[in-house]
Amino acid sequence: MFDRLQQMEDRYIDLGDQMALPEVQNDREAMHKVSKAHRDLEETVEKFRKYKELAQGVEDAKAMVADPDMAEMAAEELAELEPKLGAAEADLKIMLLPKDPNDDKNVILEIRAGTGGDEASLFVAEVFRMYQRFAEQHRWKIEVLSESESAVGGLKEVIALIEGNRVYSQMKFESGVHRVQRVPATETQGRVHTSAITVAVLPEAEEVDVKVEQKDLRIDTFCSSGPGGQSVNTTYSAIRITHIPTNTVVSCQDEKSQIKNREKAMRVLRSRLYEVEMQRQHDILAKERKQQVGTGDRSEKIRTYNFPQNRLTDHRIGLTLHQLDLIMQGRLQSIVDALIADDQAQKLRADGAQAA
Repeated sequence: MFDRLQQMEDRYIDLGDQMALPEVQNDREAMHKVSKAHRDLEETVEKFRKYKELAQGVEDAKAMVADPDMAEMAAEELAELEPKLGAAEADLKIMLLPKDPNDDKNVILEIRAGTGGDEASLFVAEVFRMYQRFAEQHRWKIEVLSESESAVGGLKEVIALIEGNRVYSQMKFESGVHRVQRVPATETQGRVHTSAITVAVLPEAEEVDVKVEQKDLRIDTFCSSGPGGQSVNTTYSAIRITHIPTNTVVSCQDEKSQIKNREKAMRVLRSRLYEVEMQRQHDILAKERKQQVGTGDRSEKIRTYNFPQNRLTDHRIGLTLHQLDLIMQGRLQSIVDALIADDQAQKLRADGAQAA
């Protein structure tokens, strides 16, 4: 591990030297490439340097223990430094875990009503607002690509693009079935009803990630319509794209421009096809390892929102919080951090098992 860290530090220093070269500074593309590689290594190298400082401090303190005049002070220093050294080593092990290549990507967020009818559609709208507030806290940009309203003012479906710094790394564990338990506004006898919605978080695929052949597409145009079927415009600006080999269908009618609707629909289509390919690769890898580390199946219930008890439970990690009112305001970070920590712990165990 430490040989690898030293190689990373050497590479970091070399990249820093390259950034000072006139030929690199005068080449915009080269400068971007070198500075990005330098930036990607920075956090790990700084942690490694801190580790080396702590390790040297521990060695110095151990050497002083033999001196009767310094023994007490050295023992106190060891008691302070050794836990820090252990924590720094644990952090470095996590930093060296294989990175998810999609972590830096923007995401396509898709939320749909499941069982529960109108109540489910109302919860779709609330969960979408929750994610909007979470995005605002991270200063991410969120753009609605498509939405379908229900008769009671909820959303049957909403698809949005979220752009910003490492969006997928924070949002990827939100995919799955979200269950809500509460008394609907239309319930006269105060009975708690259970409804469900599905959330899909797809890393946005660039054209280089997924090659979509024009011959594989069927593109239909139609007039946009709003809730209740009233005409929004009389031009054929709405777009429906069908990817014939996979029978994947994407529609977009939010823009008045057919070109803009087509662009948005293609972004969603590429991301859906990219996810299909990722799942295929995941299945192959899981089969090779002869273990299923997680199906990623969206039919799995991942979370329950219990409004009468102000309680949220994430079933994957057994986390229960009695602060649902705050969470619905977008304060999701404690849940996200717990899910990331659990994922890292699983990877560390798998890494240790392979090493053994």
